[in-house]
Amino acid sequence: MTMLALWSYTVDSGRTEEQDLTGWTVEAADGTVGHVDREAAPHGMRHLVVDTGVWVFGRSAVVPVGAVTTVDPAERRVTLACTRDQVKDAPRFRTDSETMNHEYLSAVGDYYARLAARGTTPA
Repeated sequence: MTMLALWSYTVDSGRTEEQDLTGWTVEAADGTVGHVDREAAPHGMRHLVVDTGVWVFGRSAVVPVGAVTTVDPAERRVTLACTRDQVKDAPRFRTDSETMNHEYLSAVGDYYARLAARGTTPA
């Protein structure tokens, strides 16, 4: 997966531009992660902010949209190519301002790109 592809939905994900994913369930390869709190695209780095609820002690996670494999409008569900632990182990999201910070988003992108390089997320 190229770094640019990390920040774009795959053509076959089922995502359409008019869809607002806020509130949709987020599923990893091995179970529910949480729900979409919001979507943002600063610096062309489109990502989801996922509220993990109590699963990761109430913290949120930033996931590049390139990790999304399926968007299911009937179920209001977003499926990721990674596991729950991989989402949990991503660079820690602390403040809302980080979703606008190029350096932080680059670190998130590097993390997910390494997963793709190891073959743990689709290319």
